Amino acid sequence: MAQSFAKAFYNSKAWEQCRAAYISSVYGLCARCDNEPGLILHHLITLKPSNINNPDITLNFDNLTYLCLKHHNEAHGKQVELRYMFDSNGNVIPIVEVD
Repeated sequence: MAQSFAKAFYNSKAWEQCRAAYISSVYGLCARCDNEPGLILHHLITLKPSNINNPDITLNFDNLTYLCLKHHNEAHGKQVELRYMFDSNGNVIPIVEVD
């Protein structure tokens, strides 16, 4: 969830367009997985109140990477154990291997 200072940015047309263009440029794939879909567009330089209005930080493709949930959590130092996911029909399926 976006921090309060960043909510207006994440709801902006500029971010929507940048996000869509970046995801398209990487074919929707996680930067760290081999041919797995991404989920979260991650800023390499963390957004802060002091840089939220700087497009060289917020909208620069060189500061973005598209990650799956597992790799996004790793980027933030979080270990989340996923036990289930959904198939293309929305059915819950168990994940056999848990990292």
